[in-house]
Amino acid sequence: MTEAARTTTLRTRALTVQGRRPARATTPKQWILSGVGILILAVMLFPVYWMINISLQPAGPAIEAAWFPIHAQLHGYAQAIADQGGALVTSLLIALGSVVVSLVIATPASYALAQFKVKGVGAVLFGILISQMIPGIVVANALYAAYNDLGLLNTIPGLILADSTAGVPFAILIMRAFMQNIPPSIIEAAKVDGAGNFRAFRSVVIPISFNALITAGLFAFLFTWSDFLFALTLTTTGDVRPITLGIYNYIGTFTADWSTVMAAAVMASIPAIVLLLVAQKFIAAGATGGAVK
Repeated sequence: MTEAARTTTLRTRALTVQGRRPARATTPKQWILSGVGILILAVMLFPVYWMINISLQPAGPAIEAAWFPIHAQLHGYAQAIADQGGALVTSLLIALGSVVVSLVIATPASYALAQFKVKGVGAVLFGILISQMIPGIVVANALYAAYNDLGLLNTIPGLILADSTAGVPFAILIMRAFMQNIPPSIIEAAKVDGAGNFRAFRSVVIPISFNALITAGLFAFLFTWSDFLFALTLTTTGDVRPITLGIYNYIGTFTADWSTVMAAAVMASIPAIVLLLVAQKFIAAGATGGAVK
């Protein structure tokens, strides 16, 4: 063995002992795959870039916008805040209310479906899956007739209940999958110490299921925040107007000023982006079922 080969072998063994693998040279195939991945990512993110770019351009048609915001200005954002600030607050109230309603209903339901040995669990889960497959327009039309009789049209509580129809089934499926991994011995130990079913659920199950709760709550928030169908169907006046409906009406009124329209769209995207960045580790843990120690 030559001196160079001996040196390379010793270096490789040293890295292995230290728990590190020696760096491997990047092959042409890996370069090609990386380039394709970057190209696909650029194509997917281009609409986001174009939205931000136009929001920073002077007022005018979108086809006249430059490729780069060389003379960036915040006129569009100032106008969007003045016109759509109330819609943003309305969407925030509806989304938070939907999260509360979804978790209040889905958490005990998930616990019962996961831990209680009762008949008909399979039928209940099948019904939940079927409810997820019903087109939203069908639900919206049915709710319109009921809301008209109950006086819930053009109200925030009405939209909260409507949007919860999407959040509750999804939250049940997510949290049940997590709660099935909770060892029954933990709950039995709490009952031995004198806790009843409700106390064990409140003091043991809910803290353990924190990741699943965050995941289900975040998806319920995103479902509600991006809702357009219920907002369009269940509101007939401008008294209650979520941001999605506000942008829709905005396009019909201000098509000559796309800077303001895109600024409103950027502001509507910020809450979802921030929540996803903050809660991404909880989403990963909750969506995969997590691990109970």
